[in-house]
Amino acid sequence: MTALVATRPPAERERTHTGRRVAYRGRRVLLSVLRLLSIFVPVFLLGTFLTFLLGHLSGLSPAHLQLGESATPQAVAALEHEWGLDRPFLVQYLDWFSGILHGDFGDSWANGNSVAELLGPRAVVSLSAAGLALAIGVLGGVLLGTLAALYPTSWIDRSVTVFTSAISVLPPFVVGITLVAVFAVSLKWLPSAGFVPIEAGAWPWLSHLILPALALSVDTVADVARQLRVGLISAYRDNYVTGAVVRGLSARRIFFVHVLRNGVGPAVAILGLKFPNLLGGAVVTEAIFGLAGYGVFASESALRGDVPAVQAVLVVAVFLVVIFNLAVNIILNRIIPASARGV
Repeated sequence: MTALVATRPPAERERTHTGRRVAYRGRRVLLSVLRLLSIFVPVFLLGTFLTFLLGHLSGLSPAHLQLGESATPQAVAALEHEWGLDRPFLVQYLDWFSGILHGDFGDSWANGNSVAELLGPRAVVSLSAAGLALAIGVLGGVLLGTLAALYPTSWIDRSVTVFTSAISVLPPFVVGITLVAVFAVSLKWLPSAGFVPIEAGAWPWLSHLILPALALSVDTVADVARQLRVGLISAYRDNYVTGAVVRGLSARRIFFVHVLRNGVGPAVAILGLKFPNLLGGAVVTEAIFGLAGYGVFASESALRGDVPAVQAVLVVAVFLVVIFNLAVNIILNRIIPASARGV
């Protein structure tokens, strides 16, 4: 007796196969994100603990700001009790960390105002400038790096190499002063200082950010361009590209489908290091362009000895750097699946 084997229609088998493939990729992405979180969450926790510990070890007290040097020990003790500074260290840290999770960084020792309310508008200024600088850096670096990789060893490649090497050694404050002298003072194309909220209009907001963003972006442009050039040239030399050429694929398809995806890794990875530099360079750049931003707030708070404000600045910086690097690693794992095995 012949057994009858029931088979599913080809369309149904294809749908099942596609569904399994999508589910498998989804699980891989989820596992990759969980692995990255297992690394970056402890880093953030350690960063907050060290930040609070440094503030505790500084020996500073709100009495230095509010009572002056002539304060009596009794007055100092009463004020520190009012601020909860006489409690055990771990109790203070846990209370402070709990507040951070709710967006509360405590009150400023200098004026008693909420640090979150003081830092929020200033962080918007700095993040606007840093975000635009990052966009300029990525766009400029990709254009220059791609151009150099498409014409290796040519005069175009050499020109890009010389240009990126030159701008990479220029400090942001030198670039900033030059930009102000040329585009604000001489040509009068752009304002030299100040910040306008985006609510006042897109162009007024953008016009005040172009010069500081350009000053911050030069190093990012140079590093992205150099890393992308190296990655693309290396990808062009791989065997799969040679095979694609032999099969008669177009140059455009070879570049976008094969070369770019496998050669962009070093350039994306370098962005994880560039973002902290953009935040760190904000102090000098904001001073040059008259921006009341994150860097100026950090500098003024440190000079006053306003520990809660300085701790808030450091925590925000740690959080932004951790989140940005997490995003970079997720993008790397998505673009280059093989990199997920190293996480």
